[in-house]
Amino acid sequence: MNIHAIRAIYRFEMHRAWRTLTQSIISPVISTSLYFVVFGAAIGARIPEIDGVSYGSFIVPGLIMLSLLTQSISNASFGIYFPRFTGTIYEVLSAPISYLEVVISYVGAAATKSLILGVIILATAGMFVPLRIEHPLWMVLFLILTSITFSLLGFIIGIWADGFEKLQLVPMLIVTPLTFLGGSFYSINMLPPFWQKVTLLNPVVYLVSGFRWSFYGIADVSPALSLAMTLFFLAVCVAIVGWIFRTGYRLKA
Repeated sequence: MNIHAIRAIYRFEMHRAWRTLTQSIISPVISTSLYFVVFGAAIGARIPEIDGVSYGSFIVPGLIMLSLLTQSISNASFGIYFPRFTGTIYEVLSAPISYLEVVISYVGAAATKSLILGVIILATAGMFVPLRIEHPLWMVLFLILTSITFSLLGFIIGIWADGFEKLQLVPMLIVTPLTFLGGSFYSINMLPPFWQKVTLLNPVVYLVSGFRWSFYGIADVSPALSLAMTLFFLAVCVAIVGWIFRTGYRLKA
């Protein structure tokens, strides 16, 4: 394992985040704060509690997950797409480092940025609503697995995209709507039985539910199932990345 190469790429990607601090950290935190103000004040006045948890506190895991998913994809996709756009990716591919080391570097940096953002949003949420974390180790586990999984998805999107517009296509048109419809701001048990079954087809439901369970001990689906689905998504992303490097898809052209 070429630790020096991994560290070099990782540090370069992290330095890029500090250079764009407003876009990488400050902007998502402000957006999340606005969600607290709008949803907490407007909807929270009509829905005092859900499963014994105040509405403002109930939406915290969903808001963190929303930011985590979108930022993981955005960070990783741009991180690998920009070297492809400028042509510097060939210097990386021709260097004496393996594909595994390349993935660890870019995905590791993207996941680290997302984790930092998630912790900042969690601290920010504590300023607005009372929080409790019943299963802190599970919370950290879900944070790490989700960050890595969606950073891998972003890495795949960054290789697949042939323009800057496509980098935002999946996060904006697929991931964000699925997150809003995945129980981030409500319990799926509040839906009619038919729509509850339809909602279970949304993969984000399992991520949000498992993460919320680590906070309050309440979940729409079994925490074990949430963890299993998260690991399944991770395995699928790893398999796709392996196929990309094995075939040279969008890299050798």
